[in-house]
Amino acid sequence: MTEVALEARELGKRYGKAWALEGCSLQLPAGRIAALVGPNGAGKSTLLHLAVGLLEPDAGEVRVFGRDPRQGVAALAGIGFVAQDTPLYPDFTGDELITMGGKLNRRWEAAPARDRLTRLGIPLDKPVGRLSGGQRAQVALALALAKQPRLLLLDEPVAALDPLARHAFMQELMGAVAESGTTVLLSSHLLADLERVCDHLVVLNTAQVQLTGAVDDLLAEHCRITGPRTDTESVPGVAAVIQASHTERQSTLLVRTDGPVDENVWTVHPVTLEDLVLAYLGAGDTRFSPEVAA
Repeated sequence: MTEVALEARELGKRYGKAWALEGCSLQLPAGRIAALVGPNGAGKSTLLHLAVGLLEPDAGEVRVFGRDPRQGVAALAGIGFVAQDTPLYPDFTGDELITMGGKLNRRWEAAPARDRLTRLGIPLDKPVGRLSGGQRAQVALALALAKQPRLLLLDEPVAALDPLARHAFMQELMGAVAESGTTVLLSSHLLADLERVCDHLVVLNTAQVQLTGAVDDLLAEHCRITGPRTDTESVPGVAAVIQASHTERQSTLLVRTDGPVDENVWTVHPVTLEDLVLAYLGAGDTRFSPEVAA
């Protein structure tokens, strides 16, 4: 049986009268590198903050390797977190932050963190507030990895970086994860980056999980079909129509299948991760803007 790294059951968080997350249920198997995608305001940051114990649920529950992250130091010991603005003490040098991390964490590997930053050409004796955005992101990642986490949560860590810095960050992340086997949940709007590295997908929209599962399985279950104009969603082999467009004589449907589609009637095309995400979010949602890699 596959171990579950992160599990949410009917998880909810409310701010005032508005639910930032409601009825959220998902399971992230251990060892996966998962993409967490959705428009601004969908609840991605809220989910991650609940998973690291920074917020308390108003409904349901969240577990990390079977533990409530708010149970204390023991529950948090296996979780690494890089927040969206990569918060670091700006007057501290990288070396001082690594030393401080060793004082605050039960498990800590200082030497690999220093080696990683040195290899990347990031000065350890310079206040991090004077480093570039890409360098600060690398320092934050090095600190999170020094904790030797079983689960690493990343909240849009590359959103403000240029393409070169993003590539360097993702390359460093993938190299570190390959060595350690750490489970990763990476929130990002940049589908081109996610498609290259992630093998699991979680789509959040309007405070709820719209789709989750292994990327290969989801892509195999979905396709785009084109055929004669139809106003019905009852198509043999189709479990659900996710997105539809019509002309006077033709219909194009992005569908989730539960069997073979009649290729004498329909022309079947595979879909990409971007196709899938946009279909579930709604192509007209202007808050979500996938980016093509430079």
